[in-house]
Parts: sequence; C-alpha cells; structure tokens
Amino acid sequence: METRPPRRVLILGAAGRDFHNFNTLFRDNPTHRVLGFTAAQIPDIAGRRYPPVLAGSLYPEGIPISAESELSELIAALGVDECVFAYSDVSYDHVMHLSAIANTAGADFRLVAPTRTMIESRKPVIAVVATRTGTGKSQTCRAIVARLSARGLRVVTVRHPMPYGDLAAQGLQRFAQLADLDTHGCTIEEREEYEPHIEAGNVIYAGVDYAAILNAAENDPDGCDLILWDGGNNDTSFFRPDLTITVTDPQRGTDALNHYAGEINLRMADVVLINKVDSASPEALQRTEATIAATNPAATVVRAESRISVDAPELIAGKRVLVVEDGPSLTHGNLPFGAGFLAAQRFGAAQIVDPRRWAVGSLARAFEQWPQLGSVLPAMGYGHTQREELEATIRACEVDTVIIGTPIDLGRILTIDKPATRVHYALAEIGQPDLDMVLDVFLERIAQSG
Repeated sequence: METRPPRRVLILGAAGRDFHNFNTLFRDNPTHRVLGFTAAQIPDIAGRRYPPVLAGSLYPEGIPISAESELSELIAALGVDECVFAYSDVSYDHVMHLSAIANTAGADFRLVAPTRTMIESRKPVIAVVATRTGTGKSQTCRAIVARLSARGLRVVTVRHPMPYGDLAAQGLQRFAQLADLDTHGCTIEEREEYEPHIEAGNVIYAGVDYAAILNAAENDPDGCDLILWDGGNNDTSFFRPDLTITVTDPQRGTDALNHYAGEINLRMADVVLINKVDSASPEALQRTEATIAATNPAATVVRAESRISVDAPELIAGKRVLVVEDGPSLTHGNLPFGAGFLAAQRFGAAQIVDPRRWAVGSLARAFEQWPQLGSVLPAMGYGHTQREELEATIRACEVDTVIIGTPIDLGRILTIDKPATRVHYALAEIGQPDLDMVLDVFLERIAQSG
C-alpha cells in the first residue's frame, strides 16, 4: 500500500491556543508535519521558535514562529497544504479574510472543534469562558473559588496560556505567592490574571503544556478536589468541563454572534452569566437576553453586577485624573473604557484627561490601531520596553491623580510619580438563580455520579 506523505501544516496563532492545538493534535502525529506557527495580537512573538523540549521527538530543531503578515509568502515558500486557525476574540470577518488569503495561496483553511483538543481530567472541572475579552471571567472565577472553598473544597485554578517569555521555561508554572510572579518574570498582562488569585489565597497554574499542567494541578501539594478553568479572551476550554459557565456583558452582548470563538462558548454553555448589568442600558440588556434565548434557550441565566470600589475616593473627587485600564479588554476586546473610567465618573472627577498627546512608542500606536480607546490609557506591558513606555506616558501626563483600573497594583512594578488610587471590582449576583444555586446543583450531580 502506498504511504501518503505527511500533510504540511501551518498553525495561525497568538502564543496560546496554537501551541495547545499542536500539543494535542500534531506533536506526536506522523501523518502531519507542522512547518511553523504564525503570530498575531501579541508583540514580539514572531522570530522565536517553539522549543524542541516542548515540540517533541518529531521536531528536534523546534518550530519557527513567523509574523502572520507573511502568511501568503509562507504558504508558497513552505508548500503548505493546510492552515489551522488557532486564536480568539476576532471578528468573523477577520477569520474569513485569513481564510481567503490561505485559499488563494493554495492551502486549505481549518477550524478545529474544541472537543478535539479538550483534555480529560480525573477531577471535576468547571470552565469559565466568555463571549468577548473583558466580560469579567476573572472576577467570576474568584467568586466561584471563594464559594467552593467555603464549602470545604480545595479548588485549583488553571489559567489559559500567556507564555510571552522563554517558552521552555514556561512549560509548567505554579503561582502561590506574589514572589512567584517575579521568579517567572511575568508581564503586566500575566500579573493581571495571576495576582488577584494569589492575593485571595488561591493556587493558580499556567504555561504551555496543558497535559503536564493538568497532571500537576490534580496532584497539587496543597490538595485538589476540583479544577477551575479560567479562560482567556473568548477562547474555549482546554479541559473537558463538567460545567461550563459563559460570561457576557450587555455592552457587547450581541458580539457573540460575530466574534470567534464567543458563539461557540455561548452555544456550549450550561450557564450564561450576564455581568455588568448595573452599567448597561435596559435596551442593551434586553438585546443580550434575546441573543441568549435564541442561541441557547436551555442555558441557566444568572445576572450580576460588577461592583466598584476605590482605595482613596478623595484622590478622585474634584481632581484631573488619568485612567489606566486593563490593556487586552480595551484593545482586541474593543471596550471603550473599563472600571477605572466608571470610578472616575462615580466618584466625581473634575476631568478625565485624554492621554493621547503624551503617549509614546507602542502606546501611541495602540491609540491609532484602536480608535475606540478615547480618554483612557491601556496598561500594555508585554515586555520590558512596553513597561518603560507605559511608565513614561504616565509620568508625562499632566494630571492630579492616576486611577488604576487594572486588576493589579501597578505601583509594585512601575514608578508612578503622582498620587494614585486603585479600583477594585467584584461580582454580585442580582436575584435568582445565582452562583450558589448553580454550584449546589453541580456538586449534587457530581456526588451522585460518584
């Protein structure tokens, strides 16, 4: 029988889902040959290599990572048979635009079903995912951990990948104390996800190789009764969940129907949590509810507020303020503002100062790329240079107070030469059903199944 040559594959990604798809579908698969990854969304990813220690025996030299802008040329030069799309929170127009480029260059274009890459756990799994970036997954996860812990359960959280440094060193990471953030050289974006869990006393894992990560989490030295998947962007879960909670917000409630992979999460949800109802118009809330009812009428719907508090409201009232917000939520999440902006309004800022005239480097370019940003500054910090640019921009802004609307204390890693106050936001359900009811039903079902 004639043996077919391996199918030549290029994986389109953003340093996350792409690596997971490779690990689960292609790493040990001789019928396919992955020729490279492309990189988008995250700066300074292109030019690296997926290291041999993670790539496996079929790839002793590792796998190159190139810029997505070179897609057409790569397909031609490498003789690519198939492009596998593997990143999230992009419009359907964007996905099909890349499909057209691939098809025109002679390659098939593939979207992998989430269930094909989900890893089975020996522990019960709750997955918290979303319809868009910035809906409030992290605060939902923290609320779930707190309530399960109050029931005497040891929950280990596993976060969607954010491997922006040395990939080999970041294969498997465990964060249990703030010093671990420095040990692993975490970026601002990584700290925004890990630090709140650590401050709440939770253990959190992340990295690149999620089979190894899951095994470590299940055998965590502090114990593990249940795995909580804390999703990134609007990507689907890497682990097969026993309960899927999909978070949406009314500001972008209908975006699930035109952004990948938000609609998949909406359709797969057991529970849809509508967050930020306190800052939504009645019309926006009604549109969101109608979208859920039409797309997944069997889902349980929970409504919640994202309640805001600040450390020092006196630093806001009557002051000229600079608002620094969570970066990814504003950029590829397309939010015009976040909790910091709302805090400035609610606590009586005299003026929210537009930072664009002082923005430098990649931050200046961000305002050009995402014009919806307006008068807030995204806390972009994927590397040392961006962190310096963020610090320089804050230093140059002529304001009385800096409002930190990110999930972390930026003062720990930046020198902020002005009075600053942090904004905190926490999930608070409205009416019933609420998360306690959802979790009680889930735990009863798990107990009955043995």
